Amino acid sequence: MGENRPSLQKGVLSHLEKLEAAAHEVALKRGELKTQEENMTRMKRRIKELRRQRDALKTKLGMCHSQLVGGQDTTSCDTTEAGQEALLEWKTETLKGLLGVFHLTGLSGRLTHRGACLHLSTAFENTYLDSYRLDLLIKQPVQILRHSVPPFIPLEQIAHKYLQTDIRRFLSVLSDHLNAMAGRKFQVDQLQENFADFLDGGLQRNSLCNLLEFRYRLARDSETFPFVARLTYANRVSTLPTEATVSCKEDAPASLAEMAAAHKALFLEKPLHRVFSAITASTDSLS
Repeated sequence: MGENRPSLQKGVLSHLEKLEAAAHEVALKRGELKTQEENMTRMKRRIKELRRQRDALKTKLGMCHSQLVGGQDTTSCDTTEAGQEALLEWKTETLKGLLGVFHLTGLSGRLTHRGACLHLSTAFENTYLDSYRLDLLIKQPVQILRHSVPPFIPLEQIAHKYLQTDIRRFLSVLSDHLNAMAGRKFQVDQLQENFADFLDGGLQRNSLCNLLEFRYRLARDSETFPFVARLTYANRVSTLPTEATVSCKEDAPASLAEMAAAHKALFLEKPLHRVFSAITASTDSLS
């Protein structure tokens, strides 16, 4: 019994040392957690203060801008001239940011001594199409010096609505119009290039390609049945029609009338040339 006492004491001491080490480790972790919580609290307070300052600056800038646009005298800004300079500087910085943000979405350009020279590129189905130029004069108010935007794009209306108040929105809406027009034109070109043998006569379209009418033929049981399609794109920033009508001869079999209804649904769901690809794949009889 006496011989076991030293070993027992040694075991107890070892166990106590482990407990003390564990307690020390827990205390350290608690200290770290407390430090992290304090840092998090300080960061939250800092974020809240920065947001308050940002909102205050936005409010002041909005007041200056509304007064400058309305031609009113201002007391919240130092002077009208200083307010104009601040507003123009803000618009210039906005353009700098836009040139970086929109570069991958089809907008590129450079700042000039008078403003900015922008290039708006269009694309559809990963195919780059036309590019359009827009030269802006950065002053109060912002002006469009030169451009190559087609006359049937409502550039003046878009500029009147957004150019003076939100350049980002102005470029975004203009880009939507250009891309939609280019996408519709691309579909028509693809249809005429790849399915010309299936069309009965030419395809009628307007400049915006938002009103299309054409005839195509479907061969069945050694007979050829003509269809007439009319597509309307009421939404000018869409590449899909908002309305489609497909008709065949009155004396055509009932199955062809059902097929015309199916084609109408396809025209509303798929790009124009994809519709004809689907038709040829499903029937293998378009001729």
